Amino acid sequence: MNFSDHFSSQASEYAKYRPRYPEALFEYLAAITPERELAWDCGTGNGQVALSLTAYFQQIYGTDASEKQIAQAFGHDRIRYWATTAERTEIPNSSIDLITVGQALHWFNLEEFYQEVRRVLKPTGAIAVWCYGFFTIPSANEQLNQALHEYYQTVEPFWPPERKLVEEQYQTIPFPFVELTPPPFSMTCEWTAEELIGYLRTWSATQRFIAEYGIEEITKLCDRIAAAWGYLQETKLISWPLSLRVGNRL
Repeated sequence: MNFSDHFSSQASEYAKYRPRYPEALFEYLAAITPERELAWDCGTGNGQVALSLTAYFQQIYGTDASEKQIAQAFGHDRIRYWATTAERTEIPNSSIDLITVGQALHWFNLEEFYQEVRRVLKPTGAIAVWCYGFFTIPSANEQLNQALHEYYQTVEPFWPPERKLVEEQYQTIPFPFVELTPPPFSMTCEWTAEELIGYLRTWSATQRFIAEYGIEEITKLCDRIAAAWGYLQETKLISWPLSLRVGNRL
């Protein structure tokens, strides 16, 4: 299986330190899907999107190219997981009501993936893809914002080239579908300093930096974030605006 694997090495931490998507997002996706028999969450990672879809669809396929990610995915009797690339699956023709891709589309070969989408999607089906970039902490003081900015600036050169599509909020990707205009959504959570730092360390850019330069500099940067946080067990609201594109078959 040939794919760019940026997450398997930290799969267990990735599953632990992922923010959750808002329930309103899945309510919206269900509302635009006439039939709700079968959904496919592609690039499922730890299965958080697949798990949320179980409230609205009879069955969900969760696929990911990383076997280690699949091994960490949330179990549910309505979800069938398997490891496969996004571009070639064993999903039957014209069988899927909704395809979701959360924070993963930039890793795919778009032309080949879209061919697979057209093959498996029902005539009445929909596809929804979304991403999120850097977060905001509304209550952060100047010292904390500066420490977070320094962290990001340090690891930014170590993002894979595909990350540019996320920075461009998926607005520059081809999207050959009848596009809809979704409402705005944001992902939010209440985290302690430890949880936020755990999340930062799951970034593929962080892991690539550590592989090249060791962990010492990352530890120093994390210590600065913790020092600027205040009471370490205090939780702060963290927000990630979602960049969402939704479409129906042509």
